[in-house]
Amino acid sequence: MSRPRILIVGAGFAGYRTARTLSRLTRHKADITLLNPTDYFLYLPLLPQVAAGVLEPRRVTVSLSGTLPHVRLVLGEADGVDLEARSVHYTDPEGDGGTLTYDRLVLAVGSVNKLLPVPGVAEYAHGFRGLPEALYLRDHVTRQVELAAASDDPKRCASRCTFVVVGAGYTGTEVAAQGQLFTDALIRKQPLREGIRPRWLLLDIAPRVLPELDERLSRTADRVLRQRGVDVRTGTSVQEATPSGVRLSDGEFVDTRTLVWCVGVRPDPLVEGLGRSLERGRLLVDPYLQVPGQPEVFACGDAAAVPDLEKPGEYTPMTAQHAWRHGKVAGRNVAASLGIGGRRAYRHRDLGFTVDLGGAKAAANPLGVPLSGPLAGAVTRGYHLAAMPGNRIRVAADWLLDAVLPRQAVQLGLVRSWSVPLDTASPELARVPGAPGKPESRPQGESS
Repeated sequence: MSRPRILIVGAGFAGYRTARTLSRLTRHKADITLLNPTDYFLYLPLLPQVAAGVLEPRRVTVSLSGTLPHVRLVLGEADGVDLEARSVHYTDPEGDGGTLTYDRLVLAVGSVNKLLPVPGVAEYAHGFRGLPEALYLRDHVTRQVELAAASDDPKRCASRCTFVVVGAGYTGTEVAAQGQLFTDALIRKQPLREGIRPRWLLLDIAPRVLPELDERLSRTADRVLRQRGVDVRTGTSVQEATPSGVRLSDGEFVDTRTLVWCVGVRPDPLVEGLGRSLERGRLLVDPYLQVPGQPEVFACGDAAAVPDLEKPGEYTPMTAQHAWRHGKVAGRNVAASLGIGGRRAYRHRDLGFTVDLGGAKAAANPLGVPLSGPLAGAVTRGYHLAAMPGNRIRVAADWLLDAVLPRQAVQLGLVRSWSVPLDTASPELARVPGAPGKPESRPQGESS
């Protein structure tokens, strides 16, 4: 008798945890296949430190084949699901198509950059959801500071050294905090014209930074950002983006070459094509993470609307903490559907949040206890080391080296502007020349 086929689509927090749980529970009683565009799990919370030169890129990536025994990895992007035929069509990294069949399907496709109908944003802004975007931002910021240091034009120098981050949530706050430290380190080696310093603006239409978190965390983060020199503007957003700058909602025009879009995320559009009930773009599931009417299909992570049993009538928010725990429950329930163990509903207890603000600064409320300063920094980094499924020693070593050695201010030149568009369903992949809809070469004069 053939073994049941389990197909997991996506290897983010939810998909990776599902695969790891199933690998442990099934023990050769099922064939597990993981479909993912990359061969690594990305530890997204530390991505701002990659952009700021604190961590090397490979530190925040964990090998899928190296850490998921008994799981078959298939590289590709899912572009269609046939629920009747129990199959998923995908396109591999070289453009060839393929089809995978299943007896159990776990959709953990995650989320992509959230777009708003703001003129010019799609053309001139860059998101922050994948490793290519972080590498691009690190190169771009380094290049702007180097060009500014060599410029004789004060206006152009100031424009290149002005960096605008839209969205003061978890990601945007950390990008601005880490970015200010990074550019301050760069100008120590390449001083700018007298009177000019790097300027980071953090914008959000909400009344405070980190609006989704506890107010005490928000106050701590706001204080650290302002003390560091970040221009925090709440109740403000971008009205228009142009090649030379952005016009804010209050009418002010800011000269800049850098617009980082961190306004939030939206579920991966793959789930829209399933023809099943959605909740704000997320696939509705029951408390056992099963799709109603499709008992063989499970969904978890950002693309799934999971009922919050602690708050009746609501759904769990799109956070890494929930996605990680979704994955464990999904793995157990898939195994239970095959007769291995018992299933359980998804319930959670808020463990608190941590926000790394760079250096020794952080804001944290582990188990509801508010912390700030060096203690919060130690707790935050300890939490990340405990949460990472690999590379802990390498990450700790990079943190130690960053504390005692100056950062390396070099451009790698690996990711160009056109290869990381904001409007993409695959932020984890950089576009390459020759692919459909992608340039054969960079047009003359295009900014990189």
